[in-house]
Amino acid sequence: MKKTLVSALTTALVVGAASTTFAAANPFSDVPADHWAYDAVSQLAADGVIEGYGDSTFKGNRNITRYEMAQMVAKAMAKSTSGADKALIDKLAAEFAEELNNLGVRVSNLERNADMVKWNGKAEYTYTHTKTKPQVGPKTSNSDGNLLFRLEPTAEINDHWHVKARLDASTKVQSDGPDSININNGSTDKSDRVQLKRIWAQGDYDKFQVKLGKFASFNDDAWADHTFTGAELSYGKELRGVLGFGRLNRDGDFFGGTQRAVLPAAITNDGSKRASVGYQYIGVEYNKDKFNAGLAYHRAKLSDGRFNNGNFVGFSNNNTEDTMNLIGIKAGYKFSKNVALKGWYAQSNADIQKKAASFEVDYKGAQQENKGTWGAWLAYRHMGRNGAIHPGTFDVVGAGEKGWEIGGNYTFLKNIVGTLRYGKTKDIGANPNKYDHFFGRVEFFF
Repeated sequence: MKKTLVSALTTALVVGAASTTFAAANPFSDVPADHWAYDAVSQLAADGVIEGYGDSTFKGNRNITRYEMAQMVAKAMAKSTSGADKALIDKLAAEFAEELNNLGVRVSNLERNADMVKWNGKAEYTYTHTKTKPQVGPKTSNSDGNLLFRLEPTAEINDHWHVKARLDASTKVQSDGPDSININNGSTDKSDRVQLKRIWAQGDYDKFQVKLGKFASFNDDAWADHTFTGAELSYGKELRGVLGFGRLNRDGDFFGGTQRAVLPAAITNDGSKRASVGYQYIGVEYNKDKFNAGLAYHRAKLSDGRFNNGNFVGFSNNNTEDTMNLIGIKAGYKFSKNVALKGWYAQSNADIQKKAASFEVDYKGAQQENKGTWGAWLAYRHMGRNGAIHPGTFDVVGAGEKGWEIGGNYTFLKNIVGTLRYGKTKDIGANPNKYDHFFGRVEFFF
């Protein structure tokens, strides 16, 4: 369909909705002041809907292409319109839908490129207090307070690939436990630190996903709450297979908190140097409607090292094992909108404390975007030091402990959430110490 520029001035009705009168100066030498379209042409030029030609002419009798018309319609659509004017826009948009779609692709790309990096994050304060009742000796207690500021940027590369990261800045504001700072003995305060916890590239396709870099391990919500550097491939939606391989990161203790993966005793006896740890996992997950389940195998292999005896427990009786093989299963079911049950069990090839498990009942749950929402849970956890890649998953049931946890959370205002937990636990094994763990946290999301 061809239209002349003069007949195309019906768009002036649209643009006119945003102006009380056509009073702009006419920039075109071939549109006389007494022409019926003089005011419309002038206003359209002033609003940027039409541009004319480089020789200062309008050439109103020239046929225009559909694409040229679509450009004018797109610019008119950007105006604030209502009533009859909006109805006219809708008709023009329907007529030039294909051309507008093509034009819209370019516009969307420009808008997307203008905001290629998105930032999320939070600020939080955490307070913990632990009372210890040892088998022998007096009761003790200690408290800690910590501030955390977290940034989680996402940068777009193209339609399928993004780069993601997590940057944490933390500082202790109170500590009277074993990690407290004694300024009189010349120790260095290491409580203030900034860490790039994660950074990876992620490609998302219809059923296929790939991750490359430093990111959370598969099953990080259960027995593998640790980061590693490597690659992960997954395929599927409701039924998903996952394969990962790389090296465990050294920014934290794995295999039991105090348990160390160390070089041979000929090099070090105190666990201060850690061997390189190769890491692989393979698993499958199913998630549909109210039910979810998973099965996974994780393997950690020391390079020129072994799992040495730590302060409390070892990995194997002969103290020569250099490979950890772990199998875990998990499942969950949502009985109603408010009630859900979830649990997992994992076991390694260790001789000591080789099992870890968690069973939890949830009621509702705080939603950070909805003021007044809340939730509560009751759980029993058994966290054998060698029953998980990192058994420090939970806040009030520590590595090498077993016991009950009760907790709740509440959204005070939009994006402000408070959480309380209490754990009554004891050490796994003979002659256990007993603990009362108290945990409180307030989070400000942005």
